[in-house]
Amino acid sequence: MEVSQDSGSTPMAKISTANVVAGFGNNEVLHGIELYIMPKSITAIIGPSGCGKSTFVRCLNRMHELTPSAHISGEVLLDGQNIYDSRVDPVKLRRRVGMVFQKPNPFPTMSIRQNVLAGLRLTKKKKAEEEQVLEKSLRDAALWDEVKDRLDSPGMGLSGGQQQRLCIARSLAVDPEVLLMDEPCSALDPIATARIEDLLQQLRETLTIVIVTHNMQQATRVSDQTAFFLSGDLIEVAKTTDLFRAPKNKKTEDYITGKFG
Repeated sequence: MEVSQDSGSTPMAKISTANVVAGFGNNEVLHGIELYIMPKSITAIIGPSGCGKSTFVRCLNRMHELTPSAHISGEVLLDGQNIYDSRVDPVKLRRRVGMVFQKPNPFPTMSIRQNVLAGLRLTKKKKAEEEQVLEKSLRDAALWDEVKDRLDSPGMGLSGGQQQRLCIARSLAVDPEVLLMDEPCSALDPIATARIEDLLQQLRETLTIVIVTHNMQQATRVSDQTAFFLSGDLIEVAKTTDLFRAPKNKKTEDYITGKFG
């Protein structure tokens, strides 16, 4: 399916996908997705449940392949390199392309400090360096002032919104270039959601962010570009203000006006 997108911006893409087909067993979930994601921007992925949004973002850091029976073909390029090339180490890739899930998932037996630094265990950083990373990551996740006096308390003791920001800090600690977020606010109250959205605006200054959301108002608030998925197809992608103000595809218009979804 052809989808209009500014071809002039293609060479600048941080991530680009070409004819990505993915699924599980005999079930094909994505049908030839082609999408360009610009650096230091926020791309929102919208669409009804079951349309392939989560599968798509999991393909961007090779988490899709961790599911039994999963399959994928096509190309996912990160800075021009195919991440599915046999020479690419998936573990190192996931340090470059981090992920935050729908439900906050702090490591249950670890303290706040241990949660943030968990991804650094293989880097052999010195204690002083770890402390610097700890503070910077928590500050970048807008959590430092709330937890700086209880860093050795259990991460699970935080509120839901704080736990989600802790998971963001854990992702930031390994210095990623891209942050994938799969409905990170769906389980949060409005106040916690607003904090996460404010945080995204700060992070986009240094990171490329892809966020899956069911909340179209959230997409309009936080994203630069929005991609609409339906039944495994990428129906339309455009600058967020343009897509919501004047969608080019009737299916997009029907979805954003509430006729289905």
